[in-house]
Amino acid sequence: MHRLVIRVRLSRRRQAALAFSLLCALAVIMSGCGATAAVIIPTDIPSATPSPTPTPTRTPGRDATPTETPTHPPVTATGGPSPTPLLGPTRTSPAATTTRPPNPNAPQIEFFTSDVLAVAPGQSLTLYWSTRNATNATIYRLEPDGTRSQLWNVPPDGSLPVSTRRSDRDRVQFVLAVGESTQRVEQMLELPLSCPDTWFFEGGPETCPQGPAIESQIVEQEFERGRMLYVREMNRVYALFNDGLAPAWVVFENRFDPAIHPESEESFIPPPGYLQPLRQLGFVWRGNDLVRNRLGLAIMPEAAYDGFAQVARTANNAENLYVSSANGSVLRLAPEGESWQIITAP
Repeated sequence: MHRLVIRVRLSRRRQAALAFSLLCALAVIMSGCGATAAVIIPTDIPSATPSPTPTPTRTPGRDATPTETPTHPPVTATGGPSPTPLLGPTRTSPAATTTRPPNPNAPQIEFFTSDVLAVAPGQSLTLYWSTRNATNATIYRLEPDGTRSQLWNVPPDGSLPVSTRRSDRDRVQFVLAVGESTQRVEQMLELPLSCPDTWFFEGGPETCPQGPAIESQIVEQEFERGRMLYVREMNRVYALFNDGLAPAWVVFENRFDPAIHPESEESFIPPPGYLQPLRQLGFVWRGNDLVRNRLGLAIMPEAAYDGFAQVARTANNAENLYVSSANGSVLRLAPEGESWQIITAP
């Protein structure tokens, strides 16, 4: 007898239902056999729930109080450069300053000018000015050394004709002033002067000469330690020293009178190769111990020639003298015997 095996394919859901039915039937049969049994319906397996770990709490008197972390004193670097901040030097904001607003009622100069831009020595010009909040004004003339030699009391607005001097050189300067004390206001006006004269030699200084060159007969003689000059038109005798002492040169008014003074000292006989100076030069040389001792004896005969002399004044009104020399060069004598030099080649 053959067993018929039928394989039935069931779905998972039907399989679960069939298993549930079988369990119910089995429960009925078991209840008939003995004590009543409770029907247990299977449920889904519960998911595990993590148990919280209790956080330990401090117990007074038992737990130790934590100790503060010790603070180390700052280390001061010595013997080396200070570290430079990565972001550059630290800027310190300047202290706030209070600027006092200008007083609108204070005296003011609106303009101070002239009718010309330049002027020649000896010519006239007109000054013009205007001020505000002033009842009067003062105009000063400035000398080359900055001193105020002239003043004009003028109204707060107006004009003033002024004459320059023939002796003025380089520039003329005027100052307008208004107000008093802390409210005094001044303004300077400077006008260049054209130079009316030229130097008698090429390569003259940039400053304007004080006047035209003086054409004169000049006598020059060389000595052991310098030279002497007599400029006839200026009636002066100059002694120029080469010994390096001060002063470097001295000047004398000529006092020689051929009617009453001898040309030389007959009793003085110089050593061979040396000469005694004569006339104007000899009169100063014999009569002045300083000149005689510093110059020594003449080593060349005197030379008389036609030359020039010309003067330029400094800012403090001192003289620079330029004189022709016998060999064609020009000698410059600085103010107050400070120095002398040859400024052009022979």
